[in-house]
Order: sequence, then structure tokens, then C-alpha cells
Amino acid sequence: MSIVRPYGDTTGDGMVQLSFTLPVPHGKRAEGAAAQLANKMGMDPALVVHSKPMGTDFTFFVVYGRVQHLVDTDQVEVVERDYPLLTPKEVNAAVKERLRRRMVVVGGCIGTDAHTVGIDAILNIKGFAGEKGLEYYRELKVVNLGAQVSVPELVERARAESADAVLVSQVVTQRDAHLLNTREMSAAFRESFADDTRPLLVVGGPRFDETMASELGVDRVFGRGTTPGEVASFLVHRVTSAVAA
Repeated sequence: MSIVRPYGDTTGDGMVQLSFTLPVPHGKRAEGAAAQLANKMGMDPALVVHSKPMGTDFTFFVVYGRVQHLVDTDQVEVVERDYPLLTPKEVNAAVKERLRRRMVVVGGCIGTDAHTVGIDAILNIKGFAGEKGLEYYRELKVVNLGAQVSVPELVERARAESADAVLVSQVVTQRDAHLLNTREMSAAFRESFADDTRPLLVVGGPRFDETMASELGVDRVFGRGTTPGEVASFLVHRVTSAVAA
């Protein structure tokens, strides 16, 4: 069945839970404003099940209510994994056999983003979700530039290291800064490298849409929850395929 409705208390009852903040002091009027907003968003009835003051002039709400909207799962667009998921041993073997040298990966956070938790989760040996980061792979040379890396600095370091891939993380962003930064970065690499020498460009972060890779000018976009193993497997798949071609 491709047409579905939200499930709350019983199958297909359309019940959903929504949280948001309004610039209204905590109180009855604030709760009424929250219910009004939820109604305008299509929730009917809408019940304010939780409200909490956020300072003196703001209130946080959780609203529970019914929506009439249907979801057609056949119309959902996602990026499916089109490469095999490899173990660290298999990654090392593939790089050694097909590339015949260590694969070079340069990574960092560009722009004003000082939050390195994303890039560190993928690159650092401690890894993420029980998986070791790319530093653990003996056939990968990892250069982690850290936070607040300028685009020219990233391009220059990628050139100096003869990078096969460049990984960029954007975690803390405002006003779509992650999209602007990514477009600037991809344009700079395309200007500085010929198509056959440009490193693979990969970006990731919780606010990225994985379907926007071509629009952003990068080779792959990874969203929240991505593990080091997924990234390593993708890099091996793309880099070694390019060499074979």
C-alpha cells in the first residue's frame, strides 16, 4: 500500500506531534497562540500537551493533533546506496589492489562553522556509532584540517596533498549558510582543477538534503546518521572506479 496516514493511537488516525517556539511570554495566551498556529497548519483538533517558558519572552510548545494529509510513498525521492558496504579489511584490500597506493582524504569544516563533531566522527579513529573513523584504515591517508577552514585554504591543501577526495562537514549553520558555502567550495575546485584531476567532493551534515548533490556541484551528500564505513565504502567505490575507467 503506497498511500499512508500518520499513526498515533490507532492505525490511520492521522495523529501527529509537533514542537515549536513562539516569541510570546508563557501563559494562557501563549498556549492559545500555539493552538491557533497548529490549526492553521492543518491540525484539527490541536491539543497543547506541553508548554515551557524559554526566558521571559518566549515559550516552547509540544502540540498533539490530527491531520488529514495523506502520504504517497511511491512519490518519495531518496538517494539509495548504490555501492557495496565494505568492512575496513575490504576497504584496505580494494585500495591496495586497485589504487596501488594510499588513498588521500582531506577534510574539514568550511566557513564560520566551528563545530567539528561531524567531521571528527567520520575522520577520527574513535569514529561514530561503534565504527572506527577513516584514520583507522591503514590504506587511507587522512588530513583533518579542523574547523573554520577557508575555501582557498581547502583547495590549496587538497592540491598539496594530491587529494583523492575532499570531505566537508557543515553542522551549525544559519540562513542556508551550508548551501552557500558548499556552492562556493565546489565552484572553487572546478575553477582550480581540470575535470580529470579534481578530487571527489563530498559534503555532510544534518541540514543537507541528500538529493541536492548535483544542484550543489558535489559528488555526494551525506545526511545525519552517516557512519565512517558508509563514507569509506563510497570513496573506494568512486575513486577506484575512476582509476579503472
